[in-house]
Amino acid sequence: MAMSTGGAEGEPMMDVNTTPLIDVMLVLLIMFIITIPIQTHAVKLDLPVDTGDMTPPPIDPVKNKIVVEPNGTILWNGAPVDPVTLRQYLDITTTMTPTPELHLQPHPQARYEVVDQVLAITKRANVTAMGFVGNEAYANF
Repeated sequence: MAMSTGGAEGEPMMDVNTTPLIDVMLVLLIMFIITIPIQTHAVKLDLPVDTGDMTPPPIDPVKNKIVVEPNGTILWNGAPVDPVTLRQYLDITTTMTPTPELHLQPHPQARYEVVDQVLAITKRANVTAMGFVGNEAYANF
């Protein structure tokens, strides 16, 4: 720090020289940037388990029915499935000729979030022959 004497009045003028302070701070900043370890980001995936005794998917070549239960369970032709399995079944049906119809029947008390998830899965699978079943159940809502 430097101290200089002021002007003509004879009063001392105190100025703080901040240049060394800024230099030290920049060196410390660079040291912290260098010593901080690079963080790696990991994506956790649940990989399917090979059970070996998988039966072929219950896909009807004429029509398949998806039911959404009030508790959030998704049923494919009466058998409970998860969204990943549902997508696999839909992908198989889109490759079949002729393409089987898909009937979606959400329960009136089913959560809209689950029904929306099922609709998004069918859209991503490019399902073209799809219909809603049981719309008369919503007449009282």
